[in-house]
Amino acid sequence: MPLLRAFVRTARMIRHTPRLADGLTPDDEVLLDVPDDRLGPALVAAGRGEYGPAAKLLATTREAAEWENRDRYATRLAAFARSRPEWFDDWLSATPHDPDALLLKAELAVVRGWESPARAELLREVSPLLTAAADADPRDPVPWRIALDHARGTHASHTEFEELWAQAVRRSSYHYGCHTSALMYLSADWYGSHTECFHFAERAAADALPGSLIQALPVRAAFAYLTSAAGNLPRERLDKAADLAIALSGEYAAADPWPAEVRNLLMYVLIRLERWHDALDQLRLIGPYATSFPWDRLSDDPLGQFLELRDGVRIEVAARTPLRPRQGDADGRGADGR
Repeated sequence: MPLLRAFVRTARMIRHTPRLADGLTPDDEVLLDVPDDRLGPALVAAGRGEYGPAAKLLATTREAAEWENRDRYATRLAAFARSRPEWFDDWLSATPHDPDALLLKAELAVVRGWESPARAELLREVSPLLTAAADADPRDPVPWRIALDHARGTHASHTEFEELWAQAVRRSSYHYGCHTSALMYLSADWYGSHTECFHFAERAAADALPGSLIQALPVRAAFAYLTSAAGNLPRERLDKAADLAIALSGEYAAADPWPAEVRNLLMYVLIRLERWHDALDQLRLIGPYATSFPWDRLSDDPLGQFLELRDGVRIEVAARTPLRPRQGDADGRGADGR
């Protein structure tokens, strides 16, 4: 019987795997961390040593209170400045009190501090930079997201964390970046527990606005659980988190770069839960937009890891699809759609 099962599995893979590539972006067209149409030109200019477009972009997000975009752009620009600092050094020299330059300076300092073996000590030394960024525009929640990251690295107490969290939500009740930073602090790998992490994520998702990426917080909690060394949460709670993220993903168009990281993360969780058909659906929605997170947690080659697992999902779906699908089945799905 084992030999027969292996034969049937192989036959199914040979028959179905090629057609399951329908709707998937070809490997050579999948890109990693593609910047959007606003960030792309700023990064190109920074590569030429020009800071003007980056400064204008961040100023625009601040003036229009585009806090989610501001957070994403600041993170990407700081990552670029970490390896190519000349343009940013020129910006700071020209306008040292610019709120946008101060924000980037704080983000960059915290990122560099995290990379050091003396993390806690170095991060404590950069605390004044966070204060300067926050004071530069009291409306801006992004310095408080950075402060929450900073708190995790400096072993801040729960009381200190709660004070920072209160400042963050006072400025933006539904800021996704602040919520994800808080979730990490409350995870079992840091200063909380799986139960505390899930409780925070589920409560925030329930309160979130329609279409808000905050609805993906439970699937982030599921990721933290699945990548942790210990824990014993019921499978139903993980499936519920995945289902909520699937519903959120369905509210966005296919190949939309905005929810790309959420969809990549959801794909990882679905793979771990062996929900292969659902994972294949997300791959079709992801399109060409692979993201470093979560694949850089598994490999030094996140794009290669994404493509390898994408092939693996197709193979698993093919292996579970009957050689002659029953009428009404979609890709051999069972009654539960998995």
